[in-house]
Amino acid sequence: MAKTPANKSKGKPVAVIVGATSKWQSDGRNTKLVHGKAVDDSDLPVGVRWGIGGAIAQKFAAEGFLVVLTTRNAANAAGLEAAIRAQGGACMIVELDLSKQESVAGAFATIRGEAGDPHVLVYNAGYLEGRDLPPEKELLEHIPVEMFDTAQHIASRGPFLVAKEVLPAMRKRGEGSFFFSNNSSSLRGRKRMTGQSLYYPRVMMRTLAQVLTEEYSEHGVHVANVVIDGLIDSPGTHALPRARQNPEQVMNPVKIAEAFYYLHTQDRSVWTHELQLTPYSTKPSY
Repeated sequence: MAKTPANKSKGKPVAVIVGATSKWQSDGRNTKLVHGKAVDDSDLPVGVRWGIGGAIAQKFAAEGFLVVLTTRNAANAAGLEAAIRAQGGACMIVELDLSKQESVAGAFATIRGEAGDPHVLVYNAGYLEGRDLPPEKELLEHIPVEMFDTAQHIASRGPFLVAKEVLPAMRKRGEGSFFFSNNSSSLRGRKRMTGQSLYYPRVMMRTLAQVLTEEYSEHGVHVANVVIDGLIDSPGTHALPRARQNPEQVMNPVKIAEAFYYLHTQDRSVWTHELQLTPYSTKPSY
């Protein structure tokens, strides 16, 4: 399913945000899991309401891109779409299920047909599998295979499929940006603690970024792994006691989005291939 962009989007460069909405948005899955209900986001700036994906989408739209919002359910991105259009930006929504190859292929066929080949791809897909396991279920022996499969679909197989859809056109054009929104668990394997997602497959995402850097940089494609090392502000996280008690440790998604746009605008002579963003008041992960 796709909503056709407005006529004013004709001729604009295309930025695709895979995972444009947040599981921590006001009615997101994580928000409901942790708080037991949706939360009120009316007091939050519009740039914060959909987490990183929403902030990146708004930033690129403001810079003149036609932004494609991908999500498993179009309704999840309706508010973000409305916000971007209210700001004068151009966008469209395309449904995409990263666990299904035919869905990935169909989504990008729609994007190419209605918007054109992407100039920018930001892979920002997330998952919460593992967060609801109780304290006595931390060890690998307790992890259901289905949970591992979901993590692998989102962290490794999904970006592989997406890369196959967009990199050929970028290579032929001789330019493009393919950025991964990753976290500190991508830096090395770590035990999953109670309340955490099964994040160690994120190491494979970082490895894929390294491989694509070696393979596609010489063809003019800028690949980068962005390690977002901390708690990201959004409606669900904003309501957490630790965020309210330690506001200096909360990362502003609007500023994270500016970092992604900075990467896209870098001169080819000084490309960054890994960028780690950490609040000043905490020690960087390694």
